[in-house]
Amino acid sequence: MGHEFTSTDEIEVPASVEDVWTAIATGPGIDSWFMGRNEVANGQVKMAFGGYEPTSEVTASDPLRHFAYNSGKAPDGRFIAYEFLVEGRDHSSTVLRMVTSGFLPGDDWADEFEAMTLGGALFRRTLLEYLTHFPGRTARPLTVFGPMVSDWDEAWKKLDAAIGEKLPDAVEFHRNAHTVALRTEHGIYRFMRGFFGPVIAAHNIFEGDESEQDWQNFLDSTLGEQK
Repeated sequence: MGHEFTSTDEIEVPASVEDVWTAIATGPGIDSWFMGRNEVANGQVKMAFGGYEPTSEVTASDPLRHFAYNSGKAPDGRFIAYEFLVEGRDHSSTVLRMVTSGFLPGDDWADEFEAMTLGGALFRRTLLEYLTHFPGRTARPLTVFGPMVSDWDEAWKKLDAAIGEKLPDAVEFHRNAHTVALRTEHGIYRFMRGFFGPVIAAHNIFEGDESEQDWQNFLDSTLGEQK
């Protein structure tokens, strides 16, 4: 059966056109708000997130105006495409229009689409937060896969309590059924419900030496191995 989808979002940010372009069209910029490690070169966008390493082809690149790329169609028809349109405004602000489209194959597309929709909302909101509070800066991405979770209601309660102790000055800027995101003066911290069961930490660190092992220890000690 499968499902074809398109979503459009528009944000206005207090950042320059140049800073917005860097955020959406360069590897270090994408690292600073998206997930994993990213590279934009030779007409391709490459991402490494855990063992997932997709490569997308750049389909439009008009500097400071228009950037787009897509995964290409798999044999089963699966694909995803991203498009960004940038427009400068007065008073050093910029409007960014984002279009995400694609096709999910199979009769079980609904669960994947829900996870993709909730995850997409997290990353779009993170982009807004990044361009508002950290424009022009480059983050160091941290990615950690924590324990498998069987009871997400209980897991979120434990995470909320532990996050409050570890990041007492953090400002929560986004939450939905699958994700929570917070900001400090040093970085952006996101926790996600992995599609196949684990909790995932996907952070963007601007200052400090915290490591993936630090956050691995945090997730393991907070949640343990659930049966």
